[in-house]
Amino acid sequence: MGAPTPPAQDVRVMTQRVSIFTASFGGNNNMDPDIEEKSLELMCSVPRSLWLGCSNLAESMCALRCLQSMPSVRCLQNTSVMEAQNEDDSPKKTTVFQTSNGPSSVIVSRKRPSEGNYEKEKDVCIKFFDQWSESDQVEFVEHLISRMCHYQHGHINSYLKPMLQRDFITALPAQGLDHIAENILSFLDARSLCAAELVCKEWQRVISEGMLWKKLIERMVRTDPLWKGLSERHQWEKYLFKNRTTEIPPNSYYRSLYPKIIQDIETIEANWRCGRHNLQRIQCRSENSKGVYCLQYDDDKIISGLRDNSIKIWDKQTLECLKILTGHTGSVLCLQYDERVIVTGSSDSTVRVWDVNSGEVLNTLIHHNEAVLHLRFCNGLMVTCSKDRSIAVWDMASPTDISLRRVLVGHRAAVNVVDFDDKYIVSASGDRTIKVWSTSTCEFVRTLNGHKRGIACLQYRDRLVVSGSSDNTIRLWDIECGACLRVLEGHEELVRCIRFDNKRIVSGAYDGKIKVWDLQAALDPRAPASTLCLRTLVEHSGRVFRLQFDEFQIISSSHDDTILIWDFLNVSPNIASNGQNEGRSPSRTYTYISR
Repeated sequence: MGAPTPPAQDVRVMTQRVSIFTASFGGNNNMDPDIEEKSLELMCSVPRSLWLGCSNLAESMCALRCLQSMPSVRCLQNTSVMEAQNEDDSPKKTTVFQTSNGPSSVIVSRKRPSEGNYEKEKDVCIKFFDQWSESDQVEFVEHLISRMCHYQHGHINSYLKPMLQRDFITALPAQGLDHIAENILSFLDARSLCAAELVCKEWQRVISEGMLWKKLIERMVRTDPLWKGLSERHQWEKYLFKNRTTEIPPNSYYRSLYPKIIQDIETIEANWRCGRHNLQRIQCRSENSKGVYCLQYDDDKIISGLRDNSIKIWDKQTLECLKILTGHTGSVLCLQYDERVIVTGSSDSTVRVWDVNSGEVLNTLIHHNEAVLHLRFCNGLMVTCSKDRSIAVWDMASPTDISLRRVLVGHRAAVNVVDFDDKYIVSASGDRTIKVWSTSTCEFVRTLNGHKRGIACLQYRDRLVVSGSSDNTIRLWDIECGACLRVLEGHEELVRCIRFDNKRIVSGAYDGKIKVWDLQAALDPRAPASTLCLRTLVEHSGRVFRLQFDEFQIISSSHDDTILIWDFLNVSPNIASNGQNEGRSPSRTYTYISR
């Protein structure tokens, strides 16, 4: 049993006595019997935790040894409870203390004085305390605490701790503040939200009525393209981003929907790793020439540029050719479109701007002396590059109002590809170099050297540049310092096209293969080279010219005059059960023959 806490004034007196006792006690093994007896009484009247907490006594090993050797102490060994009466035979409370030091044990007791006066004095103090202001009460308690010992502080801390713990999630709705409780819990992830539901019925009610599973799914859809894509493809997007006044499913619907989404995501990731996919093929046969040099797609259409000088627009669902745009007198080597226009570059040295809906030619830019090999446009700025070794920077006020801002010269061979953002323009050339230019000033910044042969493709985003070369390798660069972070090897011929996102790099080469690489592993210098290539996809029978991909699919074009759609979401059951795509026959094929 622990000793009851003595009053604060007694503690101060006892602490002083212990210090005096220690000073006179240390090192003296031949004490006067009267002093010995008084010392023992003093020690017995002090709680063990108090005198052990006194640094002077605790550090005086000699004093402790002397205490053990006292005859008066030894005679008290094995004593459990002692009862005594004062002079008038009134009953007194007795408390037992046990001290240990080595093999011996000392049990001592002290008599607690009558509490009659204490109760009266306590009542008086409380009456005065209640009359004071809150600030005065706090100041008074601080003074009391400052006069207490560490042992008492511990008791006070144990007493206050449960008082300071508040179930605010339960308390807030009781004050009419449900929305604050909901807002706090809305920041939890799925695992924490599951745990919160199990705390109590009130927490579960706040989560259910606050539709927090719905809010969690909405947050993931806003921030993760994979979640957004699944919401669109699986049609549960229509139940999101609606207020409570409209008819929406209950919280239980979203609670059960969440694990299904996680299962879909895990399945998609496994399909990417294992190469499981459904394949769709568009045959772009032409009497004049073979080859689909460039493409871009969205959910509704695929727009491709062909070697036969035409631009073909395909329905992505039916794979039918919707429209053919003609006007270039050379192969269409590059293109990009947005919701208003299609911009194309050709081996006829021109850049043409088309209305994306009508197919009408809106503008023709004549500047480059040789084939326009690549182009990019965004936010009123366009950059084109050419076989004539130059880079042209254009201001696009409107589709019909495009003016040349600057020509960048520095490469010693054809400039095969460009990319840019608000900070840098990045270009790659057959001269084996990548050059970095300032977007705002068009001034040269630095050169990235490392490839052993000409560079055919490149993508730039944030600080990362990924390039592919005719030396058959892929390199990852830090654009700010110019360092090569990793070299990826595996293709057997020129790497013609490359794209990356937050997870993967996808590359296509003249060996007819498409390779999927783990981007995060490639950025980790500790990752073995053998773990970087996740999968090699082989379906094209000719050189792979261009590809684009998202979380669910790859769409690629080739010299074999085909466009392939590699679908990692809608994988047929027989392919999933076999664990691989053994058959090479596509699930759906549409052939368009131009005349």
